[in-house]
Amino acid sequence: MLTSISHGTATDLPPLVIAHGLYGSARNWGVIAKRLSDTRHVIAVDMRNHGNSPWTAVHDYPSMADDLAEVIQHHGGVADVVGHSMGGKASMVLALQHPQLVRKLTVADIAPVPYGHSQIQFIKAMQSIDLNEIERRSDVETLLAEQGVEKALQSFFTQSLDVPGKKWRLNLDLLGAEMPKIMSFPDLATQWEGPTLFLSGGNSDYVLPEHRATIRGYFPKAKFAKIPGAGHWLHAEKPREFEAATRAFLDA
Repeated sequence: MLTSISHGTATDLPPLVIAHGLYGSARNWGVIAKRLSDTRHVIAVDMRNHGNSPWTAVHDYPSMADDLAEVIQHHGGVADVVGHSMGGKASMVLALQHPQLVRKLTVADIAPVPYGHSQIQFIKAMQSIDLNEIERRSDVETLLAEQGVEKALQSFFTQSLDVPGKKWRLNLDLLGAEMPKIMSFPDLATQWEGPTLFLSGGNSDYVLPEHRATIRGYFPKAKFAKIPGAGHWLHAEKPREFEAATRAFLDA
């Protein structure tokens, strides 16, 4: 099963499962998860091939959805789910393929569509660093900066760095090989009728007006909201606003 970080304890509300995006980890969500745990049990997972979760030979959305289903079944059988980017796509497939396991779904800055861009440049940047020469996390941030990685992403990526072990907690080779699957979305002939919030960054172009017909085809009860001034990493850029919007939706 996926490794996870638990916050809070069980209440009369369903637990909340948080699924991070590509190159992320459960640790990235610590502040938001802890604050939302004032009313419920919150479980932030490491997705497969990330963090301390198992490395696998496949990295596609049906497999990731099955991983999340196993976590929810372990924690009572029904959960609210928040997923960002890659984790958002996995969460959508979870709801579409295991509808009985999800009560409410928040999808953060992603749509159920294939994207034409790739994140392969970040894999190449991380792979190019000789970790045997590294003594501190800041050393890696400096080297990433030299390759044009912006500051916010430098610190984000290095949260997945095991400095003493001289390794990344990311299966970079496999993620690179599976990048076409990560950028795509499976063609599923089903709908999920539950409450769904598509929460986007106001400065992001990941969820566009032309995506809404496809979104409503899968999620007919979808609602849409934006966080002004936030980009794709909206939960990191505007954590309080993200928490407030998520809490309002889950508590409605």
